[in-house]
Amino acid sequence: MERIILHSDCNSFYASVECLYHPEIRRKPVAVGGDIEQRHGIILAKNQLAKQFHVSTGEAIWQAKQKCPELIVLPPNFPLYLRFSRLARDIYLDYSNRVEPFGLDEAWLDITSSENQKDKGERTAQEIRKRIREELGITVSIGVSYNKIFAKLGSDYQKPDAVTLITKENYRQIAWPLPLSDLLYVGPATKRKLNGFGVHTIGELAQTPVEILRSKFGKIGDILWCFSNGLDSSPVADFQNQPVVKSIGNSTTAPRDLERDEDVKIILYVLADSVARRLREQGLKGRTIHISIRDNSLFSFTRQKTLGFYTNLTGEIAGEALSLFREHYRWKRPVRSVGISVSDLAADTIYSQTSLFCDEVKREKVERLDKALDRLKARFGTFAVQPAVLLKDRKLSGFDPKNDHIIHPVGYF
Repeated sequence: MERIILHSDCNSFYASVECLYHPEIRRKPVAVGGDIEQRHGIILAKNQLAKQFHVSTGEAIWQAKQKCPELIVLPPNFPLYLRFSRLARDIYLDYSNRVEPFGLDEAWLDITSSENQKDKGERTAQEIRKRIREELGITVSIGVSYNKIFAKLGSDYQKPDAVTLITKENYRQIAWPLPLSDLLYVGPATKRKLNGFGVHTIGELAQTPVEILRSKFGKIGDILWCFSNGLDSSPVADFQNQPVVKSIGNSTTAPRDLERDEDVKIILYVLADSVARRLREQGLKGRTIHISIRDNSLFSFTRQKTLGFYTNLTGEIAGEALSLFREHYRWKRPVRSVGISVSDLAADTIYSQTSLFCDEVKREKVERLDKALDRLKARFGTFAVQPAVLLKDRKLSGFDPKNDHIIHPVGYF
């Protein structure tokens, strides 16, 4: 039986929700952007009127305002976007329990049943599109296909407020002429590499011998070839069985360039405090510490270290992250942004092997102290209690990644 997969994508999601709550700006170019003062001044989302001025997601706000001087830029309100994301998900769940979110504004639905009827996918998509518009006041574009990849391609094909059907009969006419960048997981680096040997469209990728792609990209070459030829068979996850959390992390762009270890130490400690608090809230510990560093030329790298024990202690996570940074960064340029994440997670009740080289009594005291500080911060705010290191430069330490963090799309695989 052929599957019926939908991919629903809320159009200009953040900006659409903001316009819903601010009717006075609905007929004006609107964007949601970061904090210019804190150097998070990029466009996160824009409405259709802003798109007409070629305002693009990810560009600096000052660049967007050069294109569109009348652009209205609003700060993000993530709790509000989360609420609308849940409301849209509840509508999807009326049609299937196989609903797999892909970030806040996108989701796949598998509506395959033993009684598949002709045009069922398109009719259901039109019904969902109408309900989202009438019940939530925003619009969605929906792709309908027999696999997840082409369903997502369909939701991007016509915007806004549209339904696109991609079948085994028409995918060559619809998908193959499209540029490579329209295919899921063909990023800028992969696109450049494919362009380098004459592949510019999805159709050209599909017709490239898989052996050549495998030799250039390894296993991902096989995957891209299957995607372009409509051979994706990955299932839509059951909503009740979504994957467990695999890592917890935070990152930030510093309010100024970081020029010495002490600057980075302050940022790392703030991020480590947020990550550790989130681990403790979810009853988790981890043993692999990751850092991501980007300098002011936008060159970036990541490094990680797996510990011989599990931890959710702020000091341990910050200390290991700082050691990784000092080991791998040579200060050729100032640092612009920093991130920390912890993976290889387990329940915080996991047994651990006592080490002769570790003061376990001291660790237990630190753990109790961290939990006491969690209670104080939950009641009086993140800045109620701070270590002395964060008081050295309040401009650097004066952000709250735990309460302000953005939820990003989960990976496809």
